[in-house]
Amino acid sequence: MTTAILTADGERALRARSSGDASAITLFPALAFMAAFFVYPLCDILWKSVSQPRLGMQNYVWFFTNDVNVAVSLRTFWTALIVSVVCLVLAYPYAYVMSTARPRMRILLLAIVLTPLWTSLMVRTLAWIVLLQDTGVINDVLERLGIGRLQLIRTTTGVIIGMAQMLMPFMVLPLYSVMSKIDGNLQLAAQSLGARPSVAFWRVYVPLTKPGIFAGTLTVFVLSLGFYIIPALLGSPRNTMISAMIQQQVSGLLQWGRGSAMGVVLLISTLLVVAVFMRLSRGLRLDGVGRP
Repeated sequence: MTTAILTADGERALRARSSGDASAITLFPALAFMAAFFVYPLCDILWKSVSQPRLGMQNYVWFFTNDVNVAVSLRTFWTALIVSVVCLVLAYPYAYVMSTARPRMRILLLAIVLTPLWTSLMVRTLAWIVLLQDTGVINDVLERLGIGRLQLIRTTTGVIIGMAQMLMPFMVLPLYSVMSKIDGNLQLAAQSLGARPSVAFWRVYVPLTKPGIFAGTLTVFVLSLGFYIIPALLGSPRNTMISAMIQQQVSGLLQWGRGSAMGVVLLISTLLVVAVFMRLSRGLRLDGVGRP
């Protein structure tokens, strides 16, 4: 009897070891790819930031003592925050309608929100230039409405419009994923207990969508930090973001050390933002039924 138990235990241990070896072999290609195309370049940038033109921290000292660099960094994070808020305000009702619509209408709404992902970034940006220019379609409509022509291009407003349109799917999809799993009877139950429809929506429904809000806002915010083409084409030198500064240092001035230092600062700042978001979202579940 004891021998049979030991044999069974040995077979289970052998199967577990074989399964672990198979998992390691399966993960090896992905790990090798990440090491070659992510870890190594990141380590190379870290090394260049402290070794060029000479070994030391002079590149970081230059970054934090240069008022222009600090101003551009703050502008980058401020623009990313505004874009995140704009996307959330516009995407929340859209995702709500998607979650309550009929299947055919839901497919149509999903296709509309995914269309930006199927179109070239450059084509979309050039289209916004046509629409937002001083003699463009939008200003023609505003003039006919009696509002007058506004300067939409070469401004922060134009940059925010272009970035928000580009990143809208990354806000809609997480919200819809959470909203589609929320039981619609919860609001009806709250109303049956005496709550007004608006109170039931804000006190019952909205707290259940917090996981989608956090996920979408974090995704849009992080993606906004690295935008280059849209601010360059729809904005002006006053709307320069840190990605353009990095490109200028590396490609224009061949200052790899300074450009690498700026990239490292952006990376660390982004990780700090992610850490704050994760701290705030602690206790929330991704299925939309976390603690309100």
